[in-house]
Amino acid sequence: MKKCIVRAMGIVLAAGVVATSVAVQKNVVSADAVTGTSKYIAFGADLNAKEKAAVLDGFGITENDLSDYKTIEITNKDEHDYLGDYMSDSVIGTRALSSVMVVKADEDSGVNVSTKHITYCTSGMYCNALVTAGLSDAKVTVVGPFDISGTSALVGAMKAYSVMTGEEISEKTMDTATDELVTTAEVAKNVGDTQKVTELVAAAKKAVFEDQLSSETDIRDAIEQAANELGLDLSDDDVEKLTNMMMKVSKEDIDSDKIAKQASDIYNKLKEKGIDLANVDTKGLGEKIGDFFGNIFTAITNFFSGLFG
Repeated sequence: MKKCIVRAMGIVLAAGVVATSVAVQKNVVSADAVTGTSKYIAFGADLNAKEKAAVLDGFGITENDLSDYKTIEITNKDEHDYLGDYMSDSVIGTRALSSVMVVKADEDSGVNVSTKHITYCTSGMYCNALVTAGLSDAKVTVVGPFDISGTSALVGAMKAYSVMTGEEISEKTMDTATDELVTTAEVAKNVGDTQKVTELVAAAKKAVFEDQLSSETDIRDAIEQAANELGLDLSDDDVEKLTNMMMKVSKEDIDSDKIAKQASDIYNKLKEKGIDLANVDTKGLGEKIGDFFGNIFTAITNFFSGLFG
């Protein structure tokens, strides 16, 4: 396979999730200026009283504390609108239960995510997708009233952040972030290693934007090299899913310089593993073979030039 003959990608070191300066429409006055708060909660609209109490307990606050927060609701229709292209109606369900707290954090503190009663999506998955959606410097807590998959919580987090900053996240960007979260979760389930798949997505994303990769071949190479470096054995179907997803991500306006700041948790874990190689090699296989023979020809030419020059 290609991943066996190319140099392992050094970009995995910097495999933090991507801090993006996505194309957004800014309101004239920020939400903070209007509400006077930097703390937001998106509640699942179908929570009953007992379930809402459980969610509040998960957030570590009481009903009386809600006066300090700006609150919005995410409906089941919202969930179907954003997740319908990637999940069946039966999986999305008929009740909006996932709830998300988003608190503005200090500059350059990054996006930090914690979860409670979320069984399918990990903190790293949310972090990857949220930074693709444009989040930066925010503390995000995702809570279910009981054990739930949590996939739809991404919608609430993006909408809460949009209200907090006064910046409208484009439909295209929200769709891309949703695709990233769902695809990562699906591949992680297939592979059986959530942490490594999360790191792989972060690594590939960093490579895409730092090396300005845009072709399907280059992006597939980056994914396969990252998988090889992380010791992941991906099926052809999983590679295809990740490649298609990353092709969409590559069309976002991502600032690679901010990746380490916004993804410090994943970045530091990879750094601790000693994954620190020189450069990513993203040429297609045919081009690599061509370079190989080209180098041989150059060496032969130089040899005879030295004899007769």
